[in-house]
Amino acid sequence: MNTMDINELTIDQDLLERINPVFNTAKMTLYQLSAAGDQDAARISEKLGLTLESTNRVSTPEEMIHNIIVLETRFRTMGALAEETGFTEVDLPCGYTPRAIEFARKGKAFVGLDLPAAIAEAEPAITSLIDEDKRHLVRFEGCDATNYESLKKVFDSIPGEVCITTEGLLMYFTDSEAGQLCDNIRRILQEHGGCWITADPETGIQFVLTTRAIYGDRFMEVLLKDQKQAQDKSDVPVTSRTLVVNPANAEENIRNAMMFLAKHGLKAERMIVSEHVPELASLKMAAPEQAETIRQSMGRFAYWKITPITGKQLDTTGSKSDHFDVKAELDGETLSLHLFGRLDTLTAPALITFFEKTAGENTIGEVEVDCAALDYISSAGLRALLMMHKKSKKGVTLRNINEVVREILQQTAFDSILNVEE
Repeated sequence: MNTMDINELTIDQDLLERINPVFNTAKMTLYQLSAAGDQDAARISEKLGLTLESTNRVSTPEEMIHNIIVLETRFRTMGALAEETGFTEVDLPCGYTPRAIEFARKGKAFVGLDLPAAIAEAEPAITSLIDEDKRHLVRFEGCDATNYESLKKVFDSIPGEVCITTEGLLMYFTDSEAGQLCDNIRRILQEHGGCWITADPETGIQFVLTTRAIYGDRFMEVLLKDQKQAQDKSDVPVTSRTLVVNPANAEENIRNAMMFLAKHGLKAERMIVSEHVPELASLKMAAPEQAETIRQSMGRFAYWKITPITGKQLDTTGSKSDHFDVKAELDGETLSLHLFGRLDTLTAPALITFFEKTAGENTIGEVEVDCAALDYISSAGLRALLMMHKKSKKGVTLRNINEVVREILQQTAFDSILNVEE
């Protein structure tokens, strides 16, 4: 019987791109950052010998402007959010983007993770552009995001807390793969501390709003075309991933995504992009009215900061119904509640019953309520929160409130009774 040593095989670039269609997308991302005016991206593109013809798949100037704005918004904002944490950024996947150069220039640590083939090509090109006295701040490693041991080997060599960032990864994962990724990241964060920041869940909302601003009445035609292109690159139906929000049913999809994370021991904070986005050079490519519409739209979608659920998990089975669910954990005297669906006359009694049972068995100093997936709250729901507020030393604090719930709080003056985070 003939045998072969897989390590002796030479794998060509074309085969890599056929097996993993996003491989070339990473190069397109780099070139579009270069087109947005990023000098570091331009230098990496030159090192790799990239050209517009070899990386660009769009056919009109409108498409190029649209894609560059979406890309630069994501890249700049994600970089700013990661930098704000003060942790070592671990970019997964890092692709060929110039963030390593930017972070090293600022004296900040950066670790880039991607497929071994991508790292083999990106690392020498990017490292050569970093000043020699700063190269110790940057590392690149090949790994598989769905393989815990592959990730653990890298993270065990990183001192201190970490900020894991993902951009454009989840849309190519099945729910099974996404669940494995969530489990892996939860374990890493529990061991090392820090957070996971991702643009992926609401990227579809960002894309739709930017498309509407650029194309006007033709935006639906463009969206259908782009959806087909995205589907051609993915083995997963583009509307069937729980962690990627479908803009057509955003509120329900956000709720389902939050529940998916909770099942994997994670919780998310929605970080509204307009509150964190730096100045963007790409907006100058659009007409002034288009640029202003895009700026306003940034208040309507968020990137997610995800952390492990660290407290004791509480049984909330009795509070669940067809239209409402709650996840709860107790960390010391802090009760954290994650509400999903409608808190109304039908569901509020079950929530307060759960709270009173929990308070009877534990000391509750404060109640933190995550409302990111709360669609609606009635007067009965408000009274339930007020009862919890009065029975807790530091009261009830509401976080991640959507416009509907905020308006109800303001109309009833409950925003001045409960603690409401802006």
